[in-house]
Amino acid sequence: MFGTDGIRGRAYRDVTPDTAARIGAAVVSVFGCERVVLGHDPRPSAGDLIDGLLRGLRGAEVDLLGVAPTPAVAFCSAADGVPGIVVSASHNPYHDNGVKIFGPGGRKLSDGEQEAVASALRSSAAPRGAAAVAVDASARLDAYLQGVAASVRPGALEGMRLVVDGANGAASAPAPTLLRRLGASVRTVACAPNGRNINDGCGAASPGLIAGETRRGEVGLAFDGDGDRVVAYDRRLIDGDCIIALCGIDRHERGRLAGSTVVVTVMSNIGLHRAMASAGIAVVTTPVGDRHVLSALEDGGWELGGEQSGHVVFRDLATTGDGLLTAVQLLDVAARRGERLGDLAAGAMTRHPQVLRNVAVGRGAAEVLAAVQPAVEKVRAGLGDRGRVLVRPSGTEPLIRVMVEAPSEAEAASAAESLAAEVRERAG
Repeated sequence: MFGTDGIRGRAYRDVTPDTAARIGAAVVSVFGCERVVLGHDPRPSAGDLIDGLLRGLRGAEVDLLGVAPTPAVAFCSAADGVPGIVVSASHNPYHDNGVKIFGPGGRKLSDGEQEAVASALRSSAAPRGAAAVAVDASARLDAYLQGVAASVRPGALEGMRLVVDGANGAASAPAPTLLRRLGASVRTVACAPNGRNINDGCGAASPGLIAGETRRGEVGLAFDGDGDRVVAYDRRLIDGDCIIALCGIDRHERGRLAGSTVVVTVMSNIGLHRAMASAGIAVVTTPVGDRHVLSALEDGGWELGGEQSGHVVFRDLATTGDGLLTAVQLLDVAARRGERLGDLAAGAMTRHPQVLRNVAVGRGAAEVLAAVQPAVEKVRAGLGDRGRVLVRPSGTEPLIRVMVEAPSEAEAASAAESLAAEVRERAG
């Protein structure tokens, strides 16, 4: 039931109000909590799923943040030492929804905690009867914004011109508000959520919009639907790999990169690995999912890591990936150094051509993956040490993801398309 980031699927089919009620009851059962922090993104199904959660959370006090970025829920969860729950499907289309759970202290669930919640879900029926009473706690969002602002000096972004793509999601109001507080001039696009337009041709997963909207002298920022990731644009796309490279080098040069180490996933570009080696920074690699990144950071005592998608974790500043915090930290590097962000990004790493293909699967992903392994190994052998191949199931959607890195875009695209065709044939 759990993917790489909580429980997610088609609203009212895979994720129903009754599912939400069982999740709420499981959280109360596993953590024995008397209070819970609850927030959601603007999807039209959010209200019904919130109602379901409240049925399951009966007996607990619930602070309802309303429409709030996922990291804001984690912030309040950490501040209060209580579990947090977010109703969101992140970068998925509006018709999907899901539930993310933070344990007491605002941290993603450990493997043991996740299995305990899953076990409780498997053994329970949807609760009926009286629901928990939710208290309007939307005013607490400002404490979260103040916390992010406190990570840099006052007026740190003075004079910067920004354009913000809020993905018509949970960051649409908080992101421009905070960036203006820090001194930036902010223009917005895709910051008018109506529920159905979340992630619709906008946001971090569709960076073409921010690339087209960013004018000369501006820096573009594109968040995802629940605000826990961001990519930037300044004459070039600055994705999570480049953000980690840039912030990692900046921290390392200032003696503030714990263990001279960053943590990334198997999807990170080989160019990041080479850039970190040149800078004297070690790289630890994990499976896909910020939960795995966070676990490695905590185990190693390191502080910076994340995913190419723009999910970046500053563990000394937050308990989870935070798009708004990441944007502020990234822009602060450029402000302190007095250089264009695009120029700094170009110098931080050289991206190896990487092509991604997503293929919908109509049957078990494991069976399809096993069937295409001979083709994968053939492409891998052909590339040798000149590139990489990764074929894996998505942890958030019914897809198999194909990634190929090669010396040229054309070679990477050709190899990726041939493998995608193999997957389609086997999945059909």
